[in-house]
Amino acid sequence: MPVTVTAAPEVVLCDIDSGVATLTLHRPERKNAWTLEMERAFFDLLDACDDNPDVRVVLVTGAGASFCPGMDMGYLDSVSQGPAAEKPAWRTRPMTHVRSLRKPTIAVLNGACAGIGLVQALSCDLRFAAAGIKIAPSFTRRGLPAEFGVSWLLTRMIGPARAADLLISSRVVVAQEALALGLVDRVFPPDELMPAARAYAADLVANCAPVAMAAVKAQLAADWGRTLADAQLDADALVRDADRRIDFREGVAAFVERRPPDFRPLPPR
Repeated sequence: MPVTVTAAPEVVLCDIDSGVATLTLHRPERKNAWTLEMERAFFDLLDACDDNPDVRVVLVTGAGASFCPGMDMGYLDSVSQGPAAEKPAWRTRPMTHVRSLRKPTIAVLNGACAGIGLVQALSCDLRFAAAGIKIAPSFTRRGLPAEFGVSWLLTRMIGPARAADLLISSRVVVAQEALALGLVDRVFPPDELMPAARAYAADLVANCAPVAMAAVKAQLAADWGRTLADAQLDADALVRDADRRIDFREGVAAFVERRPPDFRPLPPR
């Protein structure tokens, strides 16, 4: 039976079913605009999912017809009228905290995605989008620089020229152009988006070793700043690790015996 866990239900929901956690930004009356309360609840739930052995994949989506259009404009208006806002004492995690998860994360972009919402989507490993949705950085059109490391993320994801185009202009792109740019990885008709994301996640749960997926995520992050030779040395060390070979033996045995693999869950940090 599905297990439903709710934390701060007015801002973020968490549903765990068959190894897949679905985190839903839940302020539909404000199109899921970002608030400090949402940030804290969302990041807390991400940490809980990372430490839960029953969770193998995390989907991130929005309630209603929007993903997240960025920071709530009421908050932005109050901040713009005064001195620079102080960072809350509890904010010890960066806005790109999703990147720290050891488990695969997929942003399921069901609607408008901009500003901080775009940062969350870019911080996920993959992005699936509904056809016709609009995506925009928004920063320069609010008088802001590219915040929260988005210039680093976008440059590596779509290249420096394309990143410059989007970040300097903050122009809106629709899902199909976003796919061509490499900003999203799949585009589906709106009614097929969530079923497709869940099917992709279910395949990972059924067939991919959690320990190996965590290793690949760490390699992808580290190899951006390493030479090919150093990346190969790290990969060789991982392959030789005795603990990791437990999953390797199970993967080979499952293939030979033509059965589903029984991989170990990823333990808490």
